[in-house]
Amino acid sequence: MKRDTQIPAQSSSTQPLPDARTPLSIQIALRIYQLGWCLAIPFLRRNHRLQHGFDQRVLRETPATADLWVQAASVGESFLAWEIIKKLEPTKSIRVLLTTYTSQGMEILEKARNEAMQQNRKFTIHTAYFPFDHPKLMKKAVAAIQPKVILLLESELWPGLLQACKQQQVKILVANGRMTAKSLSKYLFWPSLWHHLRPDRVLAISTDDASHFATLFGKDRVQTMPNIKFDRISNQSAPMATDNPLAHLLPADGTSSLIILGSIRQKEEADITKLICAIREKNNQAVIALFPRHMHRINNWEKILEDLNYPWQLRSRTTGPVDHGTIILWDTMGEMLSAYQLANAALIGGSLAPLGGQNFLEPLTCGLKPVIGPYWSDFSWIGQEIIDQGLVLQAKDWQEAAGLLLQNGAEPPQREQTRQQVLTYVKNHGGGTAQTCTAINALLSAESNQ
Repeated sequence: MKRDTQIPAQSSSTQPLPDARTPLSIQIALRIYQLGWCLAIPFLRRNHRLQHGFDQRVLRETPATADLWVQAASVGESFLAWEIIKKLEPTKSIRVLLTTYTSQGMEILEKARNEAMQQNRKFTIHTAYFPFDHPKLMKKAVAAIQPKVILLLESELWPGLLQACKQQQVKILVANGRMTAKSLSKYLFWPSLWHHLRPDRVLAISTDDASHFATLFGKDRVQTMPNIKFDRISNQSAPMATDNPLAHLLPADGTSSLIILGSIRQKEEADITKLICAIREKNNQAVIALFPRHMHRINNWEKILEDLNYPWQLRSRTTGPVDHGTIILWDTMGEMLSAYQLANAALIGGSLAPLGGQNFLEPLTCGLKPVIGPYWSDFSWIGQEIIDQGLVLQAKDWQEAAGLLLQNGAEPPQREQTRQQVLTYVKNHGGGTAQTCTAINALLSAESNQ
């Protein structure tokens, strides 16, 4: 990163954003938006999560120039960016800038950069934190980077960035695009603004998402694509079941089944509590691993488990085999995949209450057929066929979910058979990465020919 001390941490909102082609109403909207950022940035400076790369976020450090700028919000999008960079075959040498908001996303992007530059000498790749979307800051960022194409992954629609790209004639591609009906209703508060800022091309992951984007930007800008996450799964090797780092936590005699309650959300805690009681009533020997979706709910779960008077302990204090029937309250991060490899059955949370669901593909990659509730709209892109084929077991409520978990927990899962079925399924739904790369190369070529 080049050092540039001439750019202030934040810019005055009193100066106009000159662009004779921008309608006056849009200019007013962007000035109001800019004022909001001027007021917000001093407070954002105090946010410990934003301390990483803060100089980059306010352009005290100038980002590197790039032909292609890829913005990946956090961890999930950063993995998508990695998949794209692995697949992208540029016709000539190319400079790429990978940006993200979070330190976790940055770790992934740096690994992607190192791998890509080792494997393909046509790449020169830099990473940076995404600048705050203060319109004047973003205009300076785009001027410094000088991208020909910017790729925005999933739902990255920032007015300051889009306006700067419009002003400086940067092609805008949205890929793996997602937009819920709720999000669309918010964008439609000012439809003329978003029509003015519309991307050059949107690749959406479902017909519903495509319809929402089309309502906002016009049908001529929108196509559908397979979700890149299918390609990620098909490229993953089988998880190693041997030497599992969690194996020592289970009862030493090996006779106890492990039931996982994963990514449990606050609004379904009451139902999960009843589900735990139902499982314990039928099988008080099973070990239950409880993974709250958010760590700040650990204290609440401690109170719930104390009231239930079942044997339980925190994962962080578990160093050896637990007794049969113990509930392990998972208060550590990064161990869910290893737990899936040991489990007999798993419920994926966010699905017993109308919360949209959580990702149930991870247990499938471990050969474990997950149980979900009736609410999984955020993952409808995976397709109803995955339920019709029996790879995912959908329950109508917590009672039915408890029954399915008890049924699955009674026998070891047929992991390899399930995994092969899953790989066949995702292979038949893949191709999103290739479609995105084709779109990138087409836009880059179009810019080169101008």
